[in-house]
Amino acid sequence: MKTKFLSVLVILIACTLSVSAQDNLKIGYTNADYVLSLLPEAKQIDAELKAYEKQLQNQIQAKYSDLQTKMTDYQNNAASWDDLIRSDKEQEIQALQQSVQEFSVKAENSMANKRNQLLKPVYEKIGNAIEAVAKENNYTHIFSAGTPGFDVLLYAREQDDVSNLILKKLGITPPAASAGE
Repeated sequence: MKTKFLSVLVILIACTLSVSAQDNLKIGYTNADYVLSLLPEAKQIDAELKAYEKQLQNQIQAKYSDLQTKMTDYQNNAASWDDLIRSDKEQEIQALQQSVQEFSVKAENSMANKRNQLLKPVYEKIGNAIEAVAKENNYTHIFSAGTPGFDVLLYAREQDDVSNLILKKLGITPPAASAGE
């Protein structure tokens, strides 16, 4: 009887604590990419990334053009070359093909590093604003929404979207909601 009473008492206390914890629970959500898109830095970062990407593409194109020229020369003249020259030209073309492939891979990695380098301080700024908004408005949790692959939110009330609060914290006036929203 005494154990049954203690078990019931423990369950009641656990339920009371659970209800109490739920009363203090306040959840919001935001889309960091949406916030980023409205920051003044976003246009500058986008322009820098496009310029860098164009440089890399021009470099790849120059290497590819050189390869095409050497392949055309080989196709047009291979029959007239002796084995030693033909073998040397084949090795040269293979080395150039490998160089183009390696540069393409390095360019992709370099582009990703450049993007991360430029976006890291901005995402830290957004993260700090999210934390400040959460503390100022007593949110216990703020989830990510609207980012493909990182969207952990399956349902949320529109009034729990804290994106505009975050924009205001960053000194950005949120755009007016469209008539359809």
